[in-house]
Amino acid sequence: MLTHEQAAKAFPDEVVTKAVTRLVRVAGLAKPVALITIDNGHDHTRPSTFGPQSLVSLNAAFDAAVAADPSAIAVTGKPFIFAVGADLSGVEQVADRSSAVDIAQTGHDVFRRFTESPVPTFAFVNGAVLGGGLELALSCHYRTLSDNTAAIALPEVFLGLFPGWGGTQLLPNLIGPDAAVTVIFENALSQNRVLKPAQAAELGITDVLLGSADFIERSLAWASDVVNDVVSVPRKEIDRGAGWDAAVERAKGIVHGRTKGASPGALKALELLELARANDLDAGYAAETEALADVLMTDPLRAGLYSFTLVQKRAKRPAGAPDKSLARPVTKVGVVGAGLMASQMALLFVRQLKVPVVLTDIDQARVDKGVAYVHDEIDKLGAKGKLSPDGVNRLRALVSGSLDKAAFADADFVIEAVFEELGVKQRVFAEVEAHVSAECVLATNTSSLSITEMAAGLAHPERVVGFHFFNPVAVMPLLEIVRAERTDDATLATAFAVGKALRKSSVLVKDAPAFVVNRLLTRFMGEVVRAIDEGTPFEVADRATEPLGLPMSPLVLLQLVGAPVALHVAETMHRAYPDRFGVSDNMRRFVAAGKNAVWTWDSAGNQSVDPEVAALWQFGPNPLTAQEVLDRVLDAMAEEIRIMLDEGVVAEAQDIDLCLLLGAGWPFWLGGVTPYLDRAGVSERVHGKPFLAPGVASVPA
Repeated sequence: MLTHEQAAKAFPDEVVTKAVTRLVRVAGLAKPVALITIDNGHDHTRPSTFGPQSLVSLNAAFDAAVAADPSAIAVTGKPFIFAVGADLSGVEQVADRSSAVDIAQTGHDVFRRFTESPVPTFAFVNGAVLGGGLELALSCHYRTLSDNTAAIALPEVFLGLFPGWGGTQLLPNLIGPDAAVTVIFENALSQNRVLKPAQAAELGITDVLLGSADFIERSLAWASDVVNDVVSVPRKEIDRGAGWDAAVERAKGIVHGRTKGASPGALKALELLELARANDLDAGYAAETEALADVLMTDPLRAGLYSFTLVQKRAKRPAGAPDKSLARPVTKVGVVGAGLMASQMALLFVRQLKVPVVLTDIDQARVDKGVAYVHDEIDKLGAKGKLSPDGVNRLRALVSGSLDKAAFADADFVIEAVFEELGVKQRVFAEVEAHVSAECVLATNTSSLSITEMAAGLAHPERVVGFHFFNPVAVMPLLEIVRAERTDDATLATAFAVGKALRKSSVLVKDAPAFVVNRLLTRFMGEVVRAIDEGTPFEVADRATEPLGLPMSPLVLLQLVGAPVALHVAETMHRAYPDRFGVSDNMRRFVAAGKNAVWTWDSAGNQSVDPEVAALWQFGPNPLTAQEVLDRVLDAMAEEIRIMLDEGVVAEAQDIDLCLLLGAGWPFWLGGVTPYLDRAGVSERVHGKPFLAPGVASVPA
């Protein structure tokens, strides 16, 4: 175990979570309860984490608890926060494997004291509990959980890591291997899904769910009943045979399906899940320590932590955004269009801004359909208990429709989501401008068209801005905010303020064709389709990118985006950059034939090429291997990113990565894309140098 001096040297900049022990008298107990409170001294916006010095502090607090000869030892957190895991910002300072072993071993040594204590130990989980925080709770003999806890999860596999302070060993032996697979693998690899308190209780992660009012007092009373054998706490009988086998196979399926074997952390988690069957903490913890040290010294893990930092820090302070004091208030929103995308946006605006939202379209039936969609979705939120009856009524009353754009007269922010054709959008903005104030922001959800051209004929082009959502609007966190040539700072600041209020992560983008995500995905898809046109079988081309561990293959992505949309963007990009973006004649025939999917699936889930697609596609004589397809795709991505950076489309490579992480769901362990291109040698091969400095998203040399 690290000493205080060693811990301070290992991570001198750590925000230390201090652990303080106090003795609490509880009715029914002859001796007090030693209550350890962990708190990093910040408010709820900076949750408590565990770095080396924090672990040393917790160990000292446990010593103090034992010395008091208590009836029980309990650990809890500061208001609304129990603990959210290891302090990942310190990992980049781990320069060698022996240091990684020391940190992993210290976590095990400290947490295990709660497990092996002869005095009963309790975790009073009073708020958010993630990663190492949940592992600390699992290390205790008993757990209470506040019913207002915001998040419960083991997110490590999402980052390219694994629960390395006991989670892989303790959880399956507490709640069963199949339930543990849900928490460790399935939830983590489903965009880091978290558990609600009732779900955690149903799984058996907590022994009792208590109201948030007087939570500590209720927990102490419950602990007294446990110590006095008034309350018995049953434990599940664990199936270590066929049930465990089935759980491991399910985990393997999830890992292969979501990561394609590209995440070393997920693969280690599989090994450790199998090892947990023996329920031998000596062997299990030793294996976790060694595996953690191994993974910490890999580039994919460092890329995962780089991704985490981008999402947690850079996304909250967008590069190039103007001073927020310039933002104007938004008290009413107009939405031009009432189709599905527009209706989704209207729902998001009314839910998050809680201001009047009015939709317009070309006929009453479309307007009525759009308003009805928003009202129905609000009703569903009420039925699920996410809104009170009064809240439902208030939100419904804020949403209306009109055929007359004069309904936008008092709007501060109007966004269009009409047909993706420049002339149509120019005409819409001209009509809107005739009714709104000179300060009203005019935003466009275009995915590829020029914002500058869209604004060119307006009296006030300075108030036009790109506001590009990703589908589905409610789920995808990225918002590309596009500055046209004449967009002023007040408009841009207002757009960023609205994006923040919508709980989106905004990235400032220059007005360039297809912006960031669609530009890169179009180049990516274009290279795959070109390989197929040249004669590469569909199966080979579609599986070529599997080593990246992307959320879906290129041809499945094509189906999700929609072939007509993909073709339209490809044609837009070809007009802008004909030397790098081609348009496939096969794709034109594919779309003209009304096709949207290359693949079909039978009732058993077997995948094959649609015979009609195979018949209409005209193949060339030069098929490529999967590796040749992958090399071509990666070279194209590296080339396009360098051009985008030279053009100033975004401030830095980090913004490219952030866009792919949040707008395209690219894996954390890739680091978006540039860290992977660097470590695979593609950046050097294509333009002679890496995108990122050594040690950024990689193990220090």
